[in-house]
Amino acid sequence: MKKVVVALGGNAILQAGQAGTVEQQLANIDQAAGQIAAMIMAGYRVVITHGNGPQVGNILLQNEKASDLVPAMPLDVCGAQTQGQIGYLLQQSLTNILRQHGHLQPVVTVVTQVSIAADDPALKQPTKPIGPYFSAAQAQELAATQGYIMQEDKARGGWRRLVPSPTPLRIQEREAILNLLASGAVVIAAGGGGIPVVETERGLRGIEAVIDKDLASQRLAVDIGAEILLILTDVKAVAINWGSPGQEWLGEVHVAEARRYQAEGHFRAGSMGPKVEAACSFVEEGGEIAIITSLEAGSAALQGKAGTRFIL
Repeated sequence: MKKVVVALGGNAILQAGQAGTVEQQLANIDQAAGQIAAMIMAGYRVVITHGNGPQVGNILLQNEKASDLVPAMPLDVCGAQTQGQIGYLLQQSLTNILRQHGHLQPVVTVVTQVSIAADDPALKQPTKPIGPYFSAAQAQELAATQGYIMQEDKARGGWRRLVPSPTPLRIQEREAILNLLASGAVVIAAGGGGIPVVETERGLRGIEAVIDKDLASQRLAVDIGAEILLILTDVKAVAINWGSPGQEWLGEVHVAEARRYQAEGHFRAGSMGPKVEAACSFVEEGGEIAIITSLEAGSAALQGKAGTRFIL
């Protein structure tokens, strides 16, 4: 009955080249849910996290197109919307598969707030591009009227808004998630990295920022005392010397060794970097094991038959 946090990569919900229809997303989610159902039926207590990049981008685009008809919502509210949207699809798919096998565990989505520091340096240095592309004139107007930090993407021929990517400190709904797990429920939480909030004298306040989903998954796993952090992506394992003749897949790796590879620059910031950081931090903070592997190999990885396994 070990607790495992399963962090789904974006390919589990929307794959490259797809338009993002509900039918496409459900078909992808059904594949992911099959893997997760196998873990549940094997006796693991499962908490699922997921990304939300394309979905929140679509909501921001809808905001932009309909801004003269209805008020646009801030980024933290848009993030909450995607937690409900993707959580609903995951709940439905996983519930259906479990019931087909005679398992009646409830599947529950928790709209999750994640505390960040009010003085996090990242809040003053936005680095995460989000939302639609704008022309130079539109970008200049948004910067002047909304205070947005805009950056040109020369490869795509447009400008995008940059938002901060702060460090997650704690999961606000930790106790509720633990209570749900204890009752036998499967929990979906911290979708899209969670909703960033700061703790003030008047209570919680949402922040327009994006927390890295892998780091939020690590924070959640530590906060609920999970034994395993399973990060599912689109490659079978972690490699050093990626894309070169000397590429080498890693099997079981000690955190100290992984940290050395990290310092040598083997893991790119926008790709494997956050995943390796999350895996190392989880084990360093008391987790039993962290695993990075492909979606298809998730169940096999829990049996030690696939992926990269991070141990102390």
